[in-house]
Parts: sequence; C-alpha cells; structure tokens
Amino acid sequence: MLVRAALALEKRYLALVAGCCALALFSPGFFTWLAPYIAPALGVIMFGMGLSLTFADFAALAPKWRLVLVGALLQFTVMPGLAWLLANVLGLPPEAALGVILVGACPGGTASNVITYLAGGNLALSVTLTLATTMAAPLVTPGLTALLGGSVVDVDGPAMIVSVFWIVVFPVLDGLILRRLLRRRLEPVLAVFPAVSMVTIALVIACVVGLNRDTVLAFPGLVIAAVVLHNCGGFALGYLGAALFSADRADRIAIAVEVGMQNSGLAVALAKLHFTPAAALPGALFSLEQNLAGVLWARWLARRRDGCNGARTNAARSSPL
Repeated sequence: MLVRAALALEKRYLALVAGCCALALFSPGFFTWLAPYIAPALGVIMFGMGLSLTFADFAALAPKWRLVLVGALLQFTVMPGLAWLLANVLGLPPEAALGVILVGACPGGTASNVITYLAGGNLALSVTLTLATTMAAPLVTPGLTALLGGSVVDVDGPAMIVSVFWIVVFPVLDGLILRRLLRRRLEPVLAVFPAVSMVTIALVIACVVGLNRDTVLAFPGLVIAAVVLHNCGGFALGYLGAALFSADRADRIAIAVEVGMQNSGLAVALAKLHFTPAAALPGALFSLEQNLAGVLWARWLARRRDGCNGARTNAARSSPL
C-alpha cells in the first residue's frame, strides 16, 4: 500500500511541485518555516541517494572512465560558463547573477537519472556521472563560484567547501555504509525513499518561492529567461559535446541530460547559507523548469526512438531478404 502510494507520488512529481509553489504564493507561511532547515533537508535527499548506491557503483567508473571524464568536464565547463555568459549578457542584478552562477557550478542532480531512463539513455552512465560530479563538488563548486561570481559579491570559498561536504558527501557516505551493513533489510525503505526525496525537494522549492513571493509575483522576466536558456543550452551543448566522443545515442542522451540538469537543491541550500533568499531564487526556478523541460524532452526522444524502431521493423518485414 505504502509502495503504491510512493509510486503514484513519483508520477505526479511535477504537479506536486507546481501545487506547492502556487500555495506558497498565496500563503507563504505554509512553507517559509522550513528556511532554517533547508540544508538538513537536502542532506536527507543525498542520504537517500547514498542508500540507492553500492560500493560496486564506484568500481563501475573504471571501464567508463573516458566518458565519465568527458561528461564531468562538460558539466563543470558548459554550465558555469553559460551561466556567467547569460548573467552578463542579460545584465542580471548581482544577487540573481550569483544565483545563476551558483546553479551552473553545482554537480548533476539525481533527477537526471530519472529523465535519462525515460529518454532511453544510458542509465548506468548517468548514475556514474551523478556520483562522480557529486564527489567533486566540495572543491569544484565553491571554486567555480568564487572564480565566476567573486566579482559580483564576496564568496567565502572555504566555508562553501565545508558546507558542501556536510550537505552532500557526508550523507551520501552514510547511506553507502548503511546499505552495505543492512543490505536487503533496507529494501522496504528504498522503495519509498524516492518519494520522500521528491516531497522534500518540493517543500524546499516552495519555501524559497514563499521567501521571494513579492519578487516572483513581479514576474522577474530576465531571471526566468536566464533559467530557461541555461537549462536548454546545457541540454544542447551537452549533446553536441558528447557527440564528439561517442557515437552511441544512449551515451549522448545520458551526458546531455546530466549536463543540463543540475543539483539545484544544493544551489538553493548554499545560497540560503551564504548569501540571500534572492540568490536562492534562480535555483528554485531552475529546479521547476529543468524537471518540466526534461520530462518533455524525454518524451519526445522516446517517441522518436519508438518511431525509428517501428520503421525499421516494418522495413525488415517488407524486405525480400
């Protein structure tokens, strides 16, 4: 019963996020109480990611090291560079510019694994890339934020390194160790934890929207444009970059999705810890937009794949050979 409810919730993730955000605009108090707990909430999500992995997943990095390296390099060059470019070309206010750059400097998010699966991409490669960029995040994310956003506002790189470690690395390692110790006894928990993560991130996004209610209702067109262009540009450039190194369609899809979809929850948590609610707004908007765009793109790719498979099947049936 509980597993069915969790699966039903996973299918309605976008509706859940949209509903929470709409409610936050009308009654911010329903969600703004969560503001002091955003970082621990994200830790819960990362703990769930750790539970879903095993130490064997680390071993899987070895045979795919070239593609993993390509994907990670694209992740930490395309998205930060594109964020910096958009912030300057669109002339975003300093806090919004920092928020966009912070999103670009974050690792891939776990939602990318779901979108890769729906799109028919290489799921194993997607999970490996998420893991690799997440492990690199404690040093890379603060470093890129300081490099690209330091001229916008003061960025305390060492403090961000500590924050990323406690928010990301520590809970992931805890989850890995607990999975190793308890093994099959955790299966009932693993079945419902994705739904717990989805509810948690929906509450975090709604909290940020509630904190920025007046700004959101003023319809920040430039910020929204930056978020959409950032995400879609990441998909496109990720696919083109992957095409230079792999002829396999499933690999290209996995890398493109991984590059385009960020751990925006981490960006929100870091912005709240080190900057202002206004700097957290791009991360919240990115989270909503990337899931919507990702699902739509995945469905389009799946239809194209099914259409091509159907055409090949009909051609084979009609072939005299």
